[in-house]
Amino acid sequence: MITELQLPSTSIIHPEEGRAPHEENPFEAMMARVDRAAHLLDLEPGIYKVLSHAEKEITVSVPVLMDNGEVEVFTGHRVLHNTLRGPGKGGIRFDLNVTLDEVRALAAWMTWKCAVVNIPFGGAKGGVICDPFSMSQGELERLTRRYTSGIITTLGPDSDVPAPDVNTNERVMAWVMDTYSMHVGHTVTAVVTGKPVEMGGSLGRREATGRGCTFMIKEALAHLGLPLRGTTVAIQGFGNVGSVAATLLAKEGCRIVAIGDRSGAIYNAGGVDVAAAIAHVREHKTLEGFQGGEPLTNDELLTLEVDVLLPAALENVITTKNAGRIRARVICEAANGPTTAAADAVLEEKGIFVVPDILANAGGVTVSYFEWVQNRGGYFWPEDVVNDRLREIMTQSFQAVLTLAQQHKVSMRTAAYMLAVSRVATVHRLRGIYA
Repeated sequence: MITELQLPSTSIIHPEEGRAPHEENPFEAMMARVDRAAHLLDLEPGIYKVLSHAEKEITVSVPVLMDNGEVEVFTGHRVLHNTLRGPGKGGIRFDLNVTLDEVRALAAWMTWKCAVVNIPFGGAKGGVICDPFSMSQGELERLTRRYTSGIITTLGPDSDVPAPDVNTNERVMAWVMDTYSMHVGHTVTAVVTGKPVEMGGSLGRREATGRGCTFMIKEALAHLGLPLRGTTVAIQGFGNVGSVAATLLAKEGCRIVAIGDRSGAIYNAGGVDVAAAIAHVREHKTLEGFQGGEPLTNDELLTLEVDVLLPAALENVITTKNAGRIRARVICEAANGPTTAAADAVLEEKGIFVVPDILANAGGVTVSYFEWVQNRGGYFWPEDVVNDRLREIMTQSFQAVLTLAQQHKVSMRTAAYMLAVSRVATVHRLRGIYA
């Protein structure tokens, strides 16, 4: 059984106490969780050292000819954390706040995410420091292609497979695929996932992360003995993931009482009109000006008294500064790293049931895996097959983590890391170290 971990009889690793001196450092937050899992697993120090370091880190300068004739030079990163279980898998984000520490953390999170749902990928991540909202489509294309050429030695369907992430989309993945294909001299659809369906993308991929979160919320509510219909939900982040989750949960009878994005948030006790909000964002790019409820800040949204809180924006939105004021009964982490390691204990003490990010938002990488499989096999599945297989993997993974949490009397987050780390460590033991 996947939950019956074989623990060594002697503890031979003692991770650093209080590793996260800077609460909002994403890499330190990730390693604090790994430390906890490693300690409980009595992980061998050699394997612990391997898992604490990325296999490869690439930083490239990305010169781009701008529309005004000037040349700007951007900085891009690509990190492969661990590829022992399969090719690196992870998104590319375009954002002014991209840092190497953030990309390192996100790459490692992808290692654990793929392992916790038991798909044969390792962890990778990439990012370019830029403001995509101030750039034209032509500038974004030139940025994407030059960044792709800068990291092309690591890319490939058997080595490193990017996908969309913050501020990137199907269009960006099409440019990455085309650039790679032109370099190797033939079309390679399996080098990226999350691309347009017309180019080999999978049906159901765009909705996969949000759909996976809805599966996790249903499982969490069932575990707690709470009804799905009438459940109140607050969603911070109304991009692809948040809006899809809002749509699907509303169809299940949940009441979406608050939504927010970078422009602010709104509250409607009777339920936000999700379709109207999506239409407004499609036209205006943000929720700013949407009249479907009372305005409030994103900080206020996080502390609303609701059944379910879905943080679907960026990392570090739940910290020790606000964790004590959170009143949700369930937190489903649609974003990567929305809760700092220091805030975990606060939420646990309050009895809030947290579905951790490496499980909650794994729907996207799971359907990316389906897309990669379909590309390599040259045979594509109907959308209902994609969704059914996603539900099966996500619900099985939830139950495996829940069983482990109950067996070892730990939180869902700690159980998820224990399961993921043990799976990666097992492959390291079996493969050994190539001299």
